[in-house]
Amino acid sequence: MKHAHEKPAGQFTRGQQILLGVLLLAAAVSVGYLAFYYTRLHNADRIYQTLQSSAVASSAQPTPEPAASEPPQPTAEPVVIPIDFDELHRINPDIYAWLEIPGTDIAYPIAQHPLDDSYYLDHTIEGVAGLPGSIYTERANAQDFSDYNTVIYGHNMKNGTMFGSLKKYRDPDYLQQHREIIIYTPTEKRVYRVFAAVVYSNIHILNSFDFTDPFGRELFLSTLSDTRNLNSQVLDDVEVTTDSQLLTLSTCVGGQPNNRYLIEAVYVGNE
Repeated sequence: MKHAHEKPAGQFTRGQQILLGVLLLAAAVSVGYLAFYYTRLHNADRIYQTLQSSAVASSAQPTPEPAASEPPQPTAEPVVIPIDFDELHRINPDIYAWLEIPGTDIAYPIAQHPLDDSYYLDHTIEGVAGLPGSIYTERANAQDFSDYNTVIYGHNMKNGTMFGSLKKYRDPDYLQQHREIIIYTPTEKRVYRVFAAVVYSNIHILNSFDFTDPFGRELFLSTLSDTRNLNSQVLDDVEVTTDSQLLTLSTCVGGQPNNRYLIEAVYVGNE
């Protein structure tokens, strides 16, 4: 004989029903967020793949025939820029350069917002809010790369896109095999050579060192040498002085919010 307060087997109490509903709602929200997140990453990856294919123009240039009445004169080889900056500017006028590390998947436009230094931290190259952001510099850096230290930022994406693959530089062999970094502008092909890959503090580099002064430049170089550890490498087979021009690629370190991972390269000339 059942007592009046007993519930039939298999039925939930009111409290259990509410808890189950909350759990199901939370699960649905989580699944929806993950679907949205990975859809955004997929779309961003597709956009950059399109950029990488459409922005690279043909490097073949027709050679003009010399006039029959005049002997050919020696001329300087024209600079060939294999990037279609007109196409990039149609997508986003804030794009001013192209970053490429031969032998890797890193081939991205570089943007700089005219008013907001943090804009591309959480906006795609098409101006859509959210991850994966964009590869960008701040207004403190000139767009002709004439500064002592040009700092380029990018997210450490788990899927390896953006600057997610920079962590591979922790392997000494990988570093030796991928030491060339190329910066294309509409008029230049600038070549840099990597000389350091270090786990660094999360200080704002451009605000922490006076790069207009030789002492500030030397101080920055000394901090790179001071970071030698198992995850950091500083090479001395390339000359780096206070008169050099540096390129700093900066990204986050997984699980270390107070650190950044830096790839340091020195300008070695144009091609």
